[in-house]
Amino acid sequence: MSTAAIPALELSAENKDISVLATDPGAWPTAEELQSLLHLGLIFGSAALVLSLAMPLVVKPVLRRLGVVDIPNERSSHTRTVIRGMGLAVAAAVVVVQLLALLLGAVEVDRSIALVVLLGTALAAGLGWCEDIRGLSVRWRLAGQLLIGLVCAGALTLILGTGIWWWPVCAIAVVAYINVANFMDGLNGISGMHGFVVGLVYAWAGASNDLVWMIVAGLVVAFAFLGFLPWNFSRDSVFLGDVGSYLLGGSLIMIAIAAFLSGVYVEYLLPALSVYLADTGWTLLRRIRRGDPWWRPHREHVYQRLTDIGFSHAASSLTVAVFTVVVSLVGLTGLWLSGLPAVVPGLAVLAVLALYLSLPHLLGARRTAEAQEARA
Repeated sequence: MSTAAIPALELSAENKDISVLATDPGAWPTAEELQSLLHLGLIFGSAALVLSLAMPLVVKPVLRRLGVVDIPNERSSHTRTVIRGMGLAVAAAVVVVQLLALLLGAVEVDRSIALVVLLGTALAAGLGWCEDIRGLSVRWRLAGQLLIGLVCAGALTLILGTGIWWWPVCAIAVVAYINVANFMDGLNGISGMHGFVVGLVYAWAGASNDLVWMIVAGLVVAFAFLGFLPWNFSRDSVFLGDVGSYLLGGSLIMIAIAAFLSGVYVEYLLPALSVYLADTGWTLLRRIRRGDPWWRPHREHVYQRLTDIGFSHAASSLTVAVFTVVVSLVGLTGLWLSGLPAVVPGLAVLAVLALYLSLPHLLGARRTAEAQEARA
């Protein structure tokens, strides 16, 4: 069993609003916990899916009237002007259904944690919407993201009674992952699939750790982003826009931070985010090392380079999703297999990430060799 640092061990015994984690956080959910997962999924997951599927019918005409469109640039993987900002529909589904879960009493304990997660999610989406509508300078975007991180991370450290040093660390994590999700939102399907996969992983983690708020939050995010995919892949496709990518990054990192500070092991949380983190980090490192202006739009992410060698948007997005599933399962192996040293699944995760980062080179070289053989 992993012995990852658990801030929740510092919790005050006087705080009656904090749930107690399962005795064995690495264990599979019990039959009762699985029943709860299924029950909540049928109610709130289905509600988020239906709302996300239906809301674009209302939102799309509004976006068209407001002129919220995406014009192709150096970073784009599309060649025509497309309506963006449809993340507003996904955001409405996420916020409304999570709020409904609280109002209906589905989350009976840790309600204050659920409210902070919901607040951070809504604020992140709101900041992205401001960028879509009015445009914000990099300085103001970062300031807004940092403010959201400081407010929500501060509230969580206060509620959970964790060490004050987690406040700035978690605030920076919020800024980082909102931007990571924004950088990675460059193909049809990639954000929808990421939200679906990671949301389900986090819902499973919530069931394994007896955290109902985490089950609900994960399911709602998962099925709200699933509902966006048909619109994203339709003939008259629409984009999430910054409101959607900020929603994606904000919702997932808020769940991850709140869960980590509540005592959930990092093996449940970090691997699911690692493909996005690795792609963004490796790309920035390569550009900085070459002396390129790292802040300028570009098409050098792994998922973009996969399309350059012939992958469709759907194939590249699915590749990212599959690798996310794999690293999540590998990370959980360290919890499921008792006695396995933590370094083993950790090294396995790094190996999978290295393979992902190498895909454009490996597949590109293979296709070049095949083309040369065909010409010979």
